[in-house]
Amino acid sequence: MELKACNTLRNNKDLQQGYKNRHYNRDMDENSLTPILEAIVSYIDEGVIIADPTGHVIYQNPSAMEFFDTNNEPLTHLREIGSFNLQKTMLRAAIDAGEMDAAGRPTGQFVRFEHKVKVKNNYRYLQFHCGLINTTVKFERLRLIMIRDKTDQRRLEAVFDPSLQEMSTNDPRMLEILNRIQQIAPTDASLLLQGESGTGKTQLARMIHRFSLRSHMPFVEVNCAAIPESLIESELFGHVKGAFTGASQERIGRFQAAHKGTLFLDEISEIPLHLQAKLLRAVQDQEFEMVGSDKTIQVDVRIISASNRNLKDMVNNDEFRADLFYRLAVIPLTIPSLRKRPGDIPVLIDHFCKRLDQRGYNTMNLECSNEAMRLMMDYPWPGNVRELENAIEHGVICVTGDQVGIESLPQDIREYQQSDLLDKENLSQDRREEDKFRRNIEAALKQCRGNKAKAAQLLGIDRSTLWRRMQKLNIS
Repeated sequence: MELKACNTLRNNKDLQQGYKNRHYNRDMDENSLTPILEAIVSYIDEGVIIADPTGHVIYQNPSAMEFFDTNNEPLTHLREIGSFNLQKTMLRAAIDAGEMDAAGRPTGQFVRFEHKVKVKNNYRYLQFHCGLINTTVKFERLRLIMIRDKTDQRRLEAVFDPSLQEMSTNDPRMLEILNRIQQIAPTDASLLLQGESGTGKTQLARMIHRFSLRSHMPFVEVNCAAIPESLIESELFGHVKGAFTGASQERIGRFQAAHKGTLFLDEISEIPLHLQAKLLRAVQDQEFEMVGSDKTIQVDVRIISASNRNLKDMVNNDEFRADLFYRLAVIPLTIPSLRKRPGDIPVLIDHFCKRLDQRGYNTMNLECSNEAMRLMMDYPWPGNVRELENAIEHGVICVTGDQVGIESLPQDIREYQQSDLLDKENLSQDRREEDKFRRNIEAALKQCRGNKAKAAQLLGIDRSTLWRRMQKLNIS
């Protein structure tokens, strides 16, 4: 409902006069018009709240009650809508919009703002359009608040708008993963992200945290492969003073640092076996002891882990605890490598060029030659998206003119083209040799009427050699 609708509601007499002019009901008065307006407002999708100047709610439609999930309990005051103080938020929005009079008080002009509101165990993105309206009720002004739910729109934007997210894709499998993230992010279930290095597991973990109910709390990243084995227990669980040589003071671990938030354990496969039992208890029971202490500490942490190795294979090889694996992999997601989704390469190239332009590189007028694009589409990208990003920056830096050609690409990509051509040349030469042997053997067998001993003698080779070549070439 826009300002035009606001003006309609501001003055019931004007609306009543409009009805008279149209001859709908010449006997209609203000008292009979009010129930009709309430009936109309109750059926619109936007939430509507009307409050007096002190903030006491005198009307709300069903949509407003649904947005705030009041269990059909009517709203009473703007400062007490669950745990949300709408009155304070509107004052801040008026200040930010500059709608203040000479005395520093809100003018009452309509302002529009968006706010992330926690409703029970979920967050909603609500857009508010509010201001004061003139009425004939006791000659006072009332506050009209109109609300739209933008939750679905904001979440879709975060997934599909490249300017609002770190991962661009058109690949159906990746889009399915992003859609699944939308479903599981608001829960507290543990996730295991598996895939080759550079496929974007860290970016996905950050995205999951942003969409979760813990997004306002810490997101703590730990690269388990980068921590020496002797220090990883202290790094995760902290230590007390004097716990070991060099422990001059107490230090909290990453689990405590991530309390109420999300802990991302990257390269989880590198956790040593002897420590996995303690990690299992921390993940499962949300409690542990600091190194050197017997005091149990309880935390509230959501776990996201990642690995570039197949943890199920490690479990089968007794390299990883099965109970820990199943606790971490409540929801497993496998990220496909870039070579399995080559259609994403042009999308990612465009994405990285825009990011480079924001960093000061002039990429807006650059183009990629057909030969360079074909070479990048054929390259297997062992470093995946991370390697592609580096290759694009290399090409932009080394470009001559306004077109990125093969000569501007990194050496590994150029050498791959040469080795690929050499492999194809060797393959065709081997086939020519095979065809030559096949023709000679078939001619000799025909001339000797199928006698293999005479055919071998004619070819100048022994009988066993002829038999092996016939087996290899599938000659009966």
